[in-house]
Order: sequence, then structure tokens, then C-alpha cells
Amino acid sequence: MARYTGPKSRIDRRFGEAILGNPKVQAKRNFPPGQHGNNRRRKTSEYGVMLAEKQKAKYTYGVLEKQFRNMFEKAARTSGITGEILLQNLESRLDNIVYRLGVAPTRRAARQLVNHKHIVVDGQVVGIPSYSVKPGQVVGVRERSKSLEVVQNALAGFNHSKYPWIEWDESMKAGKYLHKPERADIPETIKEQLIVELYSK
Repeated sequence: MARYTGPKSRIDRRFGEAILGNPKVQAKRNFPPGQHGNNRRRKTSEYGVMLAEKQKAKYTYGVLEKQFRNMFEKAARTSGITGEILLQNLESRLDNIVYRLGVAPTRRAARQLVNHKHIVVDGQVVGIPSYSVKPGQVVGVRERSKSLEVVQNALAGFNHSKYPWIEWDESMKAGKYLHKPERADIPETIKEQLIVELYSK
């Protein structure tokens, strides 16, 4: 399945945030990657700003270009605020829900757990990271996978109350997707309106 496999630190430095990797990398080199990264002072164009915001959203959620475009077009066809609906749909992806539940330390790790069939939805194994979880569905760890070290380490001390759209059951190692999150509850610093403006050009 297609996914970004390039260097994570370059992405983090490009956007000035720990999107894919270790926050310490950005602290050590707080300038863009490349030979002239430390000397760039050129002002970014309006189009460049919008494009960068789209790229940031893609890398944050681990979605490639064609899939992201399809998700935007789906959001645009839905009544409501397009940018907010786009983020809600990205948040509803199974790999993201697994990450938000604290079952995996990163979205990449969550994607791997899903691919390796360690995750169940309503009791059934689902191995598709892009699977869209519906409100009311329960996402959990497969019974034989609950003892995995990566799962136990990720869950240790995780604060499940910080995401009000998910209800966690510690005894079952599962969480119920209560409803799509409000924009104010999504912690990502993505300016979705810029993405809407980019695709509207």
C-alpha cells in the first residue's frame, strides 16, 4: 500500500513542527532542509503558502496526493464547511482513530498495527488503514494482540479524556467513536481554509 517512506526529519524541518519525527530534531536545526536551508530569506508566494498547508495536512495524516484529492472532493460534495468536513473525514480514518485511542505512539505505528491485523472494528478484524470509522462503532485491539509490547507501552499513562469524541474502555482495550469531532477539538494546527482556496483555484 502506498505511503510516504522518505526521511522524516526533512518534513519536520520544512514545516517547523514535529509532524512525523522527533521534536528534538527541529530544536537542533530550526531551519528548512537542504544546502541553502539556513540562508533562505525569500518570501513565499500566496500559492506557495496554500500548497504548503495542503502538504502539511497530507504528511500529518499519512495520505498521498490522489487519496487526499479524493477526500477533498468528497468533502466538497457534502453540505457544510468543506475544510472542517475534510478534517473530520481525516480524523475518522481507522489508523488515526487507533492513534487517538493511544494504542499506538504515532500514526505510522497505528497504520502498521492495522496492516498487520491487530485491530478490530465492532469485533471484526479490519486491515485497511483508510477505513472510515462511523460514529457508534467500537475500535479495539484484537484479543491475541493485547499483550503486544508496543500496545502496552503506548497505553501506559495515556490520557484518554483529551479527545471528547472517543470513549475508552480500559478493560476491553477498545474505544467507541461517539461522533465526528468539532473543529475546536482537533488539535492539529492546520489552516484548512487555505487548502479549500488552493483546490478552488
